[in-house]
Amino acid sequence: MRLLVVEDNTDLLQSIIQILCDEFTVDSATNGEEGLFLAQQNIYDAMILDVMLPEIDGFTIVRKMREQEIKTPVLFLTARDSLEDRVKGLDFGGDDYLVKPFQAPELKARIRALLRRSGSLTTHQTIRYRGIELLGKERDIRVNNQPIKLTAKQYELLEYLIHNKGIILTKEQIYDRIWGFNSDTTVAIVEVFIHHLRKKLEPFGYHTDIKTVRGVGYMLSEQ
Repeated sequence: MRLLVVEDNTDLLQSIIQILCDEFTVDSATNGEEGLFLAQQNIYDAMILDVMLPEIDGFTIVRKMREQEIKTPVLFLTARDSLEDRVKGLDFGGDDYLVKPFQAPELKARIRALLRRSGSLTTHQTIRYRGIELLGKERDIRVNNQPIKLTAKQYELLEYLIHNKGIILTKEQIYDRIWGFNSDTTVAIVEVFIHHLRKKLEPFGYHTDIKTVRGVGYMLSEQ
């Protein structure tokens, strides 16, 4: 799973990344403009967002996200613990609120809670699509009760498609989500992996559920 952390205090930012990197893939930004740009890619399972940021504040980032129907769960970080600030953050579309300073176990617990509520936390869950089961704890795959082998990237790709079934995903979204902004591959790799994933699902008849949306990307949808 991929998280975005937007925090202008670089020491705190590195501490948060260190806390989370053993469990999640973490991208980061140090100002509101960059944070909003990354958030608009709509590839994250959750965001950790400082309220007071240079250029664009955290409340505005979330408001713009929700206006664009980006539903990524957001945990606000703030040094202020007033009821007014907490209510404002939730009214703007935030999902939780954590006051600085905080302890690492509480941060991780709150992120896991956000992911459970949004249905993204699959580490100890099984997610299903028709006859396909992804056993999150073991990262095994069963199709029509038969085990199949997928590479790590193929697994992540199928998981991402299932979580977004019925939604068109651009090639750029898939690339940024699965390979990341710093990958030394190109977006063309998405087409290659879609092809191989379809081949793995073809014996079971599910390969046609991965629809090509010409000039845009792909969508997982039943016939």
